Amino acid sequence: MNNPDMHAKNAKGQTPPILWLGCSDSRCPETTLLDAQPGDIFVHRNIANVIHPHDISSNAVIYYAVNALKVAHIVVCGHTSCGGVAAALGSSRIGGVMDAWLTPLRELRSGLQASGKLDGKDDKEKSLILVQENVKRGVDVVRMNAEVVTAMEERSLSVHGVVYDVGTGKLSELDTGEGEEDLKKRLEAFKVA
Repeated sequence: MNNPDMHAKNAKGQTPPILWLGCSDSRCPETTLLDAQPGDIFVHRNIANVIHPHDISSNAVIYYAVNALKVAHIVVCGHTSCGGVAAALGSSRIGGVMDAWLTPLRELRSGLQASGKLDGKDDKEKSLILVQENVKRGVDVVRMNAEVVTAMEERSLSVHGVVYDVGTGKLSELDTGEGEEDLKKRLEAFKVA
């Protein structure tokens, strides 16, 4: 870190423009990926970047980031070579809380299998598809959060989905846009007064 004023600045508080919701994997440090400094990104990480509407921890982070820090962007990041995704693609019991934690990924896998989207794919392709779908699902869950709905409407908060390729270092944004009709339905369903 070549920023002599960073510590003095950070001692005064934080005003990060980004909330990063990513995986706990040690190969995916958000500050490195975005060439950022401490204080630039508010972060929540968990195994396989699972964003669940009933997870108190991620909801607390989202609430604080949106209401107190007034972030302008929320980024949901998945990555290639994810151990959680690999485990969810398998049918073996992992043990402990991990089996319960990976249930949303296994539900996504089941839906992808039922739709035929995994047919004829090798393990690497299946993994990438599940990583991408998990990110898209995370974006959807974030967009259903009442605090996020209000901030999107009142101050143009934006939510992004990205995938980091561990093998190349490339960060790619997914198409997670929603049409006017989808936006209208989401606002009707999740906007609260």
